[in-house]
Amino acid sequence: MTKRFYTIGVAGHIDHGKTTLTKALTSIDTDRLKEEQERGISIELGYAPLRLGDDVQVSIIDVPGHERFIRQMIAGVAGIDLVLLVVAADEGIMPQTVEHLDILQLLGIQNGMIVVTKTDQVEAELIDLIKLEITEQVKGTFMQPAEVFFVDSISKKGIAALQQRLQSCLQNVPMRDASGPFRLPIDQVFTIHGQGTIVRGTVFEGEVREGEILELLPLGKKVRARQLQVHHQRRPLSRAGQRTAVNLGGISASEVKRGDVLVSTEGYCVTTALDVALDTLPSINYPLKQRGNIKLHLGTAEVFGKIVLFDRNELAGGGEVLCQLRLDTPVVAKRGDRFILRRPSPVETVGGGTVIDPRGEKHAFGEATITMLSRKKEGSPSERLVETLKIRKALPDSELIQEAGLTETEGMEQIKNLVQEGTVLRLASLLVYKGTYNDIAEVMKAEVTRYHEHFPLRPGINKAEISQKLSAYGAVLAEAVVEKTLSAGVFQRKGQSIAANCFVPGYPRQWEIRMKQVEAILEQQGLEVEDFQSIVDQAGVPGIWQEELRHYLLRTERAVDLGDKHLVWKTAFDDSVARLRRQAPPHFHLQDAKAVLKLSRKYLVPLLEQMDAQGLTKRSENGRMWIDHFNPSKLPNS
Repeated sequence: MTKRFYTIGVAGHIDHGKTTLTKALTSIDTDRLKEEQERGISIELGYAPLRLGDDVQVSIIDVPGHERFIRQMIAGVAGIDLVLLVVAADEGIMPQTVEHLDILQLLGIQNGMIVVTKTDQVEAELIDLIKLEITEQVKGTFMQPAEVFFVDSISKKGIAALQQRLQSCLQNVPMRDASGPFRLPIDQVFTIHGQGTIVRGTVFEGEVREGEILELLPLGKKVRARQLQVHHQRRPLSRAGQRTAVNLGGISASEVKRGDVLVSTEGYCVTTALDVALDTLPSINYPLKQRGNIKLHLGTAEVFGKIVLFDRNELAGGGEVLCQLRLDTPVVAKRGDRFILRRPSPVETVGGGTVIDPRGEKHAFGEATITMLSRKKEGSPSERLVETLKIRKALPDSELIQEAGLTETEGMEQIKNLVQEGTVLRLASLLVYKGTYNDIAEVMKAEVTRYHEHFPLRPGINKAEISQKLSAYGAVLAEAVVEKTLSAGVFQRKGQSIAANCFVPGYPRQWEIRMKQVEAILEQQGLEVEDFQSIVDQAGVPGIWQEELRHYLLRTERAVDLGDKHLVWKTAFDDSVARLRRQAPPHFHLQDAKAVLKLSRKYLVPLLEQMDAQGLTKRSENGRMWIDHFNPSKLPNS
């Protein structure tokens, strides 16, 4: 039998009997604090387990009803699967009833039931009036089709029927995704003597095992889940939908706060700018100005910031607006996360909505930005993948799927199709939008062409240098594109250099005659050559080209470097080596070489040292010996 785990929120106005109802359902009093017991209201979140049959386990969250503690209420309902909206029979709909309903609607809660409490305190004929009032209030909300139950939590009249209906109702509520990466927004932090830091929250998605290494965001610190508890019972595994306490190793309680998030992967985004679709309440008292102050409630986090509008300068109540939230402190978010937006002063709920892109960039004011945000919001799965890649340039499969807000199965199928049709390219471990690849390849082509124009005597641009030119796209992506263009034959590799496919190093047209004159002089002078500086000056080669020409002649093996700023023509060098090989003994001395080549020490010593450097000869006692039996290919033809 498959176990099913759910979280139910109990919401409603202060003193409407939420805590008493929770106790009637679970036999647990969720008013945990002394202050709560004395004041008779819930300040913090209260939790209690409820088992409905053998296969359904429920965490019930009793959220505060007082307006002053609305932030705790939002933190509590952010992770629920079904809500019980509580209305006291003796008071009916009250201000926090309405605000809680608004918040539930804005957070995208889809399943709910209405519970009328304290039915023992009103006459029977008032029940129908209360039901009518509730029906009018929930019209047009997700609660419109909800059933209404009448209970007396003290005598438990109606509680059994409510439990039975809850069990059947939850059969139609889909379970949270336990296949994706683990995420647990933290709403409570405390310590226990001898155990250390404990955090508590509802697992939003995925699963966690005892002993697993997790990351605490936005701090970015690795921690270990030393022990897991679900409703005070130690468990080796906790899954999406379960109310869970985690004993953390490797961190102190002072480093953790409500609003932090435990995750199992690096794919989650820590951000201070969110592109969002915001639904505003028609009941807000004052318009929200451009860059006006806001308070964001996301998961269990509560942060201040400003709203940035792209198609208006103030925001009135009612309707949807695409905008950006720029935050004072980082939050952890992913595409599709629901949030609530409140005004800090005067305090009121402005609206709520959905995160379109957790990595919001600066956008220009105007219709183009609205069009772009609309495309990101409304696009098909494949369009969302492509749009994400356009913005992020390159991502591994798992991060792309997560940022596009898709399931792993759906994401991998869409990626497969996009790669097959050529819209997306796979470069090593990265996925890249074809347009981005083409843009980078064009930049690369322009840089290589420019390099050839400036340095026509060189074989090409150094690979490290071209990667640096593309660094704006990121080092990993730049390297991947360079390798792809080389393997595809767009460019050619010459050692550590990259060149255009048809490029052959050669003399620039305006200096070709003078550079060829240098060749002629070198060829004519043989071994007894002037220093290279005198030769290029004699030929009229401009100063900026002289060193380029020298390297070119050596690199193309037209000349040989004899040191002390002397180059000799390669043919003259080879001929001299061949003559020595024929006429000098196997072990020869300086005088033997001088007798054969008729050269002064000025030219002879550098020649013999170059032969040593090329592995043709080696020093032996006071002379040299041929080592062609070690490497005969080093010898020129004789």
